[in-house]
Amino acid sequence: MLLAASCVGCAVALVSLVAYLTVQSNMYQQFDDSLIHRAAAAVKSTPVIAQFREVPSAVLVSSDIEIGLLQANGELIRPSNGTPPPAGSDELAVATGAASYSLRTDDATGMRVVALPSGNGQALVLAQSLEPTRRTLSDLSLVLFLFGGAGIIVAAVAGTAVARAGLRPVERLTSATERVARTMDLRPIPVTGDDELSRLTHSFNTMLSAVAEAQERQRQLVADAGHELRTPLTSLRTNLELLLAASRVGARPLSERDRVDMEADIRGQLDELTQLIGDLVELARGSEPRTENERVDMVEVVERALDRARRRAGDSTFDVSLQPWVLTGDPAVLERAVLNLLDNAVKFSPPGTTVGVQLRPLGDGTAVVEVADAGPGIAEEDLPKVFDRFYRSSEARTLPGSGLGLAIVKQAAERHGGAVYAGQSSAGGALLTIRLPGVPG
Repeated sequence: MLLAASCVGCAVALVSLVAYLTVQSNMYQQFDDSLIHRAAAAVKSTPVIAQFREVPSAVLVSSDIEIGLLQANGELIRPSNGTPPPAGSDELAVATGAASYSLRTDDATGMRVVALPSGNGQALVLAQSLEPTRRTLSDLSLVLFLFGGAGIIVAAVAGTAVARAGLRPVERLTSATERVARTMDLRPIPVTGDDELSRLTHSFNTMLSAVAEAQERQRQLVADAGHELRTPLTSLRTNLELLLAASRVGARPLSERDRVDMEADIRGQLDELTQLIGDLVELARGSEPRTENERVDMVEVVERALDRARRRAGDSTFDVSLQPWVLTGDPAVLERAVLNLLDNAVKFSPPGTTVGVQLRPLGDGTAVVEVADAGPGIAEEDLPKVFDRFYRSSEARTLPGSGLGLAIVKQAAERHGGAVYAGQSSAGGALLTIRLPGVPG
């Protein structure tokens, strides 16, 4: 509001000043031109002094001028009923021939005085009051001041209205952000219009949606993790309670076979918990901002993953076909993703079968890492869900695992600008694929 009023005030003041000075200059110029024209017309007929003294006073009053003949000796001849015009050294210089003409303002009387030569040794002097012109300029200055002030007031009022209307969406957005910070209520903010603030509100709503989605994923992860942890912890607690109960005085001791089975069961449950916690940590690390990436040779990544997978593959073997492919990324993350695919294939493949591993470019700027097993395969209804966190098909529930391995694969692929797919292999088992952008090595 202050800015608008100040700008309008400066503009009005500047325009008013320029207008006043222009009108003042034009009015004074017209006044002088008219006075000089009258004097020149009077000079054309050199007046006879006797007749000059007899000029009717009504003519002088109606024309609002004072007239006189100034002699070289300083004598001023005027009409008998008229008022003598101011005459000084400037007019005397014209009468004596020292100056061709004179034009001045007499400060004492407030009159404009012009003197023109009128024959030898005399000058015709005309004077006219500046009061009407000054009064007109005074009225003009008053009008400009009043209308300028009114314009500033109108500008201030309009600026206030515009500022309030413009800041109202900002106030709503500010209130909404304060509400979110205070209550963690992530509901979208209503949007009206299509101006910059509306687009800002749209962007803020998009951010709220992303935060709400992340919050929901976090809540779901915690719920799923709690659910998955409950089963091994419950079994572990049961076995420990049985061992403690059997060790009490007077309790029936466990047979050696039962004790060995319980200890093996406890070790298996601890391994399962360790794997689950490790997978959760891996997923949490995958959500962190990217570190500086490096050049990654996918052939080396797959070969390192194969070396680790062979050590725990038992009787399973790998049929490997690798073509050069290079991309920019995190080799450790990609190696973990490929290893998870290999471990998953070994887990579901019958002993003594072969797992197919391929790395091949597709010719569109991407390459795929395909892992095919000879297991029971994936049901059609499970294909869209196998990469979800903690999702395990009915066949997988009887096998060890946390349900996070393939979720880690998906996260690694998306982190590198790729995607994951699940399908059926030619041998009837599962075919899991990572698709990554890059260039041939």
